[in-house]
Order: sequence, then C-alpha cells, then structure tokens
Amino acid sequence: MQTQDVFFIDGVRTPFGKAGEKGVYWKTRADDLVVKTMIGLLERHPDLPKEAIDDVAIAAATQYGDQGLQIGRSASILAGLPLSVPGYSIDRWCAGAMTSVTTTGSAIGIGAYDIALAGGVEHMGHHPMGEGADPNPRFLAEKLVDPSAMNMGNTAEKIHDRFPHLTKERSDAFAVASQQKAAKAYADGKIQKDLIAVSAASDAGWNLVTTDELLRPESNLEGMKDLKTPFRPHGKVTAGNASPLTDGATMSLIAGEGAVKKYGLKPKMKMVSFAFAGVEPEIMGIGPIPATEKALAKAGLKMDDIGLIEINEAFAIQVLSFLDHFGLADDDPKINPWGGAIAMGHPLASSGVRLMNQLARHFEDNPKVRYGMTTMCIGLGMGGTVIWENSNYKG
Repeated sequence: MQTQDVFFIDGVRTPFGKAGEKGVYWKTRADDLVVKTMIGLLERHPDLPKEAIDDVAIAAATQYGDQGLQIGRSASILAGLPLSVPGYSIDRWCAGAMTSVTTTGSAIGIGAYDIALAGGVEHMGHHPMGEGADPNPRFLAEKLVDPSAMNMGNTAEKIHDRFPHLTKERSDAFAVASQQKAAKAYADGKIQKDLIAVSAASDAGWNLVTTDELLRPESNLEGMKDLKTPFRPHGKVTAGNASPLTDGATMSLIAGEGAVKKYGLKPKMKMVSFAFAGVEPEIMGIGPIPATEKALAKAGLKMDDIGLIEINEAFAIQVLSFLDHFGLADDDPKINPWGGAIAMGHPLASSGVRLMNQLARHFEDNPKVRYGMTTMCIGLGMGGTVIWENSNYKG
C-alpha cells in the first residue's frame, strides 16, 4: 500500500426538519433519509462506478430502531449499491459524521481504500437524545462525571458560569446573526446547491421538503430577551441561542489522489489534519479548543493561517468560548459565513458533513483562502476538528 492525499470530492444533505410529531419527517424513516442522500450524491457523479466504492460509513448517535441494523450496511443495500460494497456504523455523538469522514479518510490515506461514502443521520423525533441509554451507576456514584454532564443544556450553562464575560446578551446577538446570515445565504441561493429534496408523508398527504424547516429569520434581540431558560432558573441558555432538536441526514464522497485521476473527480478540498480531544464532560462545549490546538499543531499551522471556519453552533455560548480563546471577534466574517446550527438545526451525528459542505462552498467563493477548518463540540466532553486545504486556492 502507498500513502496518498485525501480529498473531499462532494457532499449533500437533506433539508433539516423539526423533531417531533409536528415536524416534516415525523412519518419518514431515518434510514430512508440517509438513503436519499446516498442516491442524490451518486447521481451527481454518474461516471463513478458504484462498485468502485470501498466502504460506506454512516453515523448515528442512537443505534437502534430505524437507525439500527448496521445502518452503514443496510442503507447501502437500500440505496442500490452493489452487494460487494461493505458498510458499517459509527457513533461519536455529535461528531459522528465527522468521524465517518476522518476514519474512511485515514483508510484512504494509507492506501487501503480509494473511495468511500461517509455521512450521518439523526432522527431526533424518533430517537430523543439519550433515550434507551443506561449509564453505569459508577459514573455518578463515584463522581467520575458531574450529573450536569448528562444534559447538554446544563453543560452550556456551565460555560456561562466559567466565563461570565461571555454574557447572555452576546449569545443572543450571535444567535440573531446566525439567523440573519442563513436567511441571506438562502436568498442568495447558496445553501440550496447541496440540498437533496425529500418526499415526506404527512396526515395531509405527501410534501416535497426543499428547505430547512427551523429557520427563524424574524429573530431579533428584543424577542430573545425574555425567552424561558429551561435548564435552570434565571439561566442564560434559551431556545433562541441554542440549536433546535432536528431530523436530517448528510453524505460525502471522499477519495484518494489515485481515484481522483482514474475517475476524473474534481476535489473541493484536501484533508490536511484532524484531531479529537477530551475535556471535562460537564463543560463539553469547550471541546473544540483543544481539538483545534492539536489539529493546528499536527498541520504545522497557526490560527492566523485559517481563513474560514465552520463551527457547529450547538449553543451560542460554546462558539463564543472558542472565539474568545483564539482572540477572534464575535462577528468575525470568517466564522460561519452562512450561519449555522442555531438557524438550520443540529441532527446530532449528521452535522459534521454539513459543516464540510459549507466550507467547501466557501472555498469555491474564496480562492485566495488556502486553509479552513470544521470543528464541533461532542457530548460527554470531547471536541473534534478537521483542517482542510482549498482545492481552488490561487495564492
């Protein structure tokens, strides 16, 4: 085997829907969502032989029901891939799809694979966060983990506690800006380029879902002020400055330089480095900080070298802690230029590839930017970061 460069060729996603009985995907199976992304992605590359795909990695934070039965393999069969193409499932909670990409990318990098599909799905309506989990009693009895670590909203409140200068007002302002940027990106036709429309059943019949359901472009600071704080009395985390519960799926095509040449693929970006890091579970939102420091060190880069950043907006305060640590302004234009999860939603294990899709499009629009990154916090105290090089770079 021979080592080779690893490229993000393309990525797609479903529009994201509101989790629960009132959401557009309530009567749609999770595996059907991810199958839709696989078919839609491969239709964009008709000259790529399906039998050339070496593996399929699909993430889900809940591995049962319509997200079970080895969804990496079962969805591959449902999508019509040859039975010779294997598949497997991944779980790293919010960073599931990110891990799908880094794991298959690593296999490609050492020459074991040439091409892979990597993505994730989360139907939070069918599978609420943590449902069916049975945490070992030692977690709490032996104080291995603070009880607040078991609730993501509480972990966000703890970041406010640790960094009081990161105020609720700043979180609200960041959230409003995310909504505004997402609305503008939709108006400019940016986000739609990588959306795969989904036919979804409802009591009224069938609907064609073509846009994210949870966008709130009318959001403003005045309206944010008095929202309830569900995680603690007089808290700072609200439905306005946090990502909503969401259903959706993502998929990416990852390939090595050999396959790029053989099949005439056009890479959007090259994987430079990646890293995952652990932090205290009860303050998991700061996870992207050490993960980014590790990824930068492995790449031999500094934050000043990074021209575009897609960071998952699980909570506004989590993003603010990252920006504050690296000396970046709350409104730095290189951060989430089209908004983020606060506006579009965060279907847990699928979100990593959404970040990559958007970064790849930013690279197309900004050929003078050489390096970018995708980064996110992960439940139970982790962070993940991938650094990418722009394939359209013209220095």
